[in-house]
Amino acid sequence: MNFPVEIAPSILAANFACLGDGIAAVERGGAEMLHVDVMDGHFVPNISIGVPVVASLRKATRMTLDVHLMIESPETYIPAFAEAGADMISVHEEATPHLDRALSLIREHGCKPGAVINPATPVAALSEVLGIVDHVLVMSVNPGFGGQKFIAGALGKIRELKRIRESYNHTFRIEVDGGVGPDNVAELVRAGAEILVAGTSIFHTPDIAEAVRSLKRMAGGALAQKA
Repeated sequence: MNFPVEIAPSILAANFACLGDGIAAVERGGAEMLHVDVMDGHFVPNISIGVPVVASLRKATRMTLDVHLMIESPETYIPAFAEAGADMISVHEEATPHLDRALSLIREHGCKPGAVINPATPVAALSEVLGIVDHVLVMSVNPGFGGQKFIAGALGKIRELKRIRESYNHTFRIEVDGGVGPDNVAELVRAGAEILVAGTSIFHTPDIAEAVRSLKRMAGGALAQKA
């Protein structure tokens, strides 16, 4: 199964004082997906945005909203984020003892469900839900803060997920988040990643739109080589 590669700019790295301008810039660069990190200060040591910001984003863009819940008890908040306009909602395997229930709840509310694993969590922890998810998000940094260094072990997880998908005819996409940038985009695509979440390498550049275009070109080149 071959999926196109998508760049998902992460607004965690954006300048919130002019977020609308940042969103317009990534759209000019050709981004079709926006990654939205939601943090509660408990599951991860940081607090970020919530339901009202997602609702505002939905009014401001037609891009796919990829909402990543880094929160405890995600089931409690899934309906609200779905109503706010999320298209994709991802929950951490480590955040709930009822992962199957959470993923089913996401789909029941009209969104695409994704499961997330932290750097210390093996792919095997998701073995019972890989048949019901739309995407699997591999964290390549420890979640909570942007601008961290890529953890190389994520490459092995991406390759393992690709092998499992092919062996069992699953249909999930493979997403990676953390330390993604020009230095590793090609390697990630060759390993099997199809959604590349990038924050600092897009929003902390002089030309946000060109940064998106550049990552898209690199990803497209690597995909062509792989084919």
